[in-house]
Amino acid sequence: MASDDQERSQCCFLEWMNHQQEELLELHQVLALHAHHHHNNNINNGNDLIQLVEKCIKHFQDYADKRSRLAQNDVSAFFAPTWCTNWENSLLWIAGCRPSQYIRLIYALSGLEIEAQLKEFLQGTSTGKLGDLCSKQLHQLDSLHSKTIRAEEKLTTQLASLQEDVADQPIAMIAKGLFHVGEINREVDKALDQHDKAMVGVLEEADRLRLSILKELIGILTPVQAVEFLAAGKKLHLCVHEWGKRRDLSHGRGSFNKIY
Repeated sequence: MASDDQERSQCCFLEWMNHQQEELLELHQVLALHAHHHHNNNINNGNDLIQLVEKCIKHFQDYADKRSRLAQNDVSAFFAPTWCTNWENSLLWIAGCRPSQYIRLIYALSGLEIEAQLKEFLQGTSTGKLGDLCSKQLHQLDSLHSKTIRAEEKLTTQLASLQEDVADQPIAMIAKGLFHVGEINREVDKALDQHDKAMVGVLEEADRLRLSILKELIGILTPVQAVEFLAAGKKLHLCVHEWGKRRDLSHGRGSFNKIY
């Protein structure tokens, strides 16, 4: 059963990564088509952009829901996943990325685009992309960033409390009273199951935060900006996974499935 849980969780992750690859291709294709229309002054209402963004968010929701179901049986696997590389695991915040990283990525992309399109920027020419964030959008992003950091800190404190519980009642006292090191009994199982249940709650809250911040962020951006952001985020995610695999292999640590 344990190996089955591990296999299902790994398959969930690999399916998600394959979705990232497929959606990245779609995002690049729709961006190229939008750029073509913009260059030729063709009217494009952006419905194709909106539909693709909504599709990406729906897939994220589905992934979070599936993780939640799988975590009921083996939540600790998501906090130190064997299907991720050591480098990826060192970057995890409650079994995923910090949602504040979404906004940091927006700031980084915006700065890069302004540099790349400096001539157009100085001429006041709008491309509609992330380099064209207006003052209202920047204010909204700043407010969202502050709100996100506060929410992250709250969840980080909850996780820290659960980690500290291992050295407190009842787990520490149960360990002290055992006759043999690592002995398992009903009392041990009950305490660990209760701890796992609390960890599932924190994981679910973190995934809800990631999803809600993503939706709020998308709501601040224009459709083309949202697509550009999602494409960059997915590409970064895939690159981190591949870079981590290469680093692990260079240190003689295992082999990994190829993402197609």
